[in-house]
Amino acid sequence: MNLLTTRDHLEAVIGTPPAMVTAKTIDHLDPGAISWLAASVIMVASVAHGDDIDVLIGGDAPGWATGHQDTLILPAASLDATGCLVPGAGFGSIFLVPGLNEIMRVNGRVASSDQTGIRVTVDECYIHCGKALIRSDFWSPVSKSDEISLDAFTGECRFLALATCDSHANADLSPKGDPAGLMVRLDDGAIRFADRPGNRRIDSFRNMIEQPRVAAALIVPGLYRVIVVHGRARITDDPSEREAFTVGDKVPQLVTVVGDARIELRDSSALRRVAAWPAPPPPEGLKAGKIATGHLKLSKGLSARLAGYVMSVPGLVERELAKDYKANLY
Repeated sequence: MNLLTTRDHLEAVIGTPPAMVTAKTIDHLDPGAISWLAASVIMVASVAHGDDIDVLIGGDAPGWATGHQDTLILPAASLDATGCLVPGAGFGSIFLVPGLNEIMRVNGRVASSDQTGIRVTVDECYIHCGKALIRSDFWSPVSKSDEISLDAFTGECRFLALATCDSHANADLSPKGDPAGLMVRLDDGAIRFADRPGNRRIDSFRNMIEQPRVAAALIVPGLYRVIVVHGRARITDDPSEREAFTVGDKVPQLVTVVGDARIELRDSSALRRVAAWPAPPPPEGLKAGKIATGHLKLSKGLSARLAGYVMSVPGLVERELAKDYKANLY
């Protein structure tokens, strides 16, 4: 197996993110981010503390998650678990809005946690492209029962949320999506999944090289149970590993192998509570491109602010996203 063990090797394979991608990251919740939170019904989070890393799901009716400026606020009753959310824990999350494919990511540190809720100090906030949800057809449910075997579940899985952290417990949650049968392979006590084209940020890969302990939530849209995997990750560009995930003539550049995998099937009260499938129409006026453009304008770099004003042309961001989704989905 050809393993990638350095950041230089990663960047040689994946490349570096465009300046626009890094420039749209802000260090607080602006009005656009708060409007996204107000419409979101599902959150998946990575939580890192000491030697532990876990993945948890939260969700409820729109408006369940709130925040202001540097603080994200999550009610304890809307989370599947809270034991890992201790003060000082690293926190990485994604927030999903029914009917929309783009994702908002919020990263930071748990500031406080009690029976009423969790407060997270926000370090990063940005809009993530919609390729993972498009590839997974996330908002279209399966018609199967929750009573499903492990093999059947992995075969039907279309979405994976990968929880990683660095050696300082700075957490990241990376969304992955693929059609059923291509999302994950389970064999030899390991879970395998491909890396598809995205924004070329290498946060999760960098974390796995520095500190290989990971967790992952495997989701079948429409089911209220999830598979949670804990193990140690390796990254490979071995052709035999990559070719198993070929779509058409597109072979992924990398495959992640999570070995020594501990696998458990969990009920998710959050997914059952939100009843997100089939998805209702998205809220009128909520545009990921508009929020991302606002984030660019808040950037400290002059070139990013100028790009933000250019991207303010009505419909331009949406057209560019649609073009990228069509040309570079795989």
